[in-house]
Amino acid sequence: MNKSKIKSKNILRCPWCGSSEKMIQYHDEEWGVIVRDDKKLFEYLVLDTFQAGLSWSTILHRREGFKNAFANFDVKKVARFTELDYNRLLQDEGIIRNKLKIRATISNAQAFINIQKEYGSFSEYIWQFSDGKPIINKWIEQKDVPSRSQVSDAMSKSLKKRGFKFVGSTICYAFMQASGMVNDHLSSCFRYNTLS
Repeated sequence: MNKSKIKSKNILRCPWCGSSEKMIQYHDEEWGVIVRDDKKLFEYLVLDTFQAGLSWSTILHRREGFKNAFANFDVKKVARFTELDYNRLLQDEGIIRNKLKIRATISNAQAFINIQKEYGSFSEYIWQFSDGKPIINKWIEQKDVPSRSQVSDAMSKSLKKRGFKFVGSTICYAFMQASGMVNDHLSSCFRYNTLS
């Protein structure tokens, strides 16, 4: 995305990205873009796990720290993390040092691999919840955008049954928004039509 586009005052964006350059860049380049690559889907899963109860801005500003801490989001490496790795992560100031979320990320990596073995890819499994295509919404105001849906409810239930943790419906919906399974850009946002 062109830097001048980020700076431009004339572009209409979803108000949640505010004025933070990191948030604007994430909004303009990533949020709502269709992702079918398992590595990227695992990254979003990790970041959303840590987001539970926190703002997206808090997580986004530590993204590089999470990348370094969790082996560049290599799911196979994370699935093999030992107690030594767990203790290292507890000391890592580059991430949110939450014991339960760290444990969950390691066990989620193992559950992620089990799904890959069963479906051929995590993407194949996760995209079935939206029938393999993005759900296109047409919201006018930010307050209209929901924090969960019947689809995220079903996804959450399925993931929990498969052993995932920190995958409540709200977290699943945020994951859907990030990975392009749902287009929740406001209809006035410049990104809405480019992703519909």
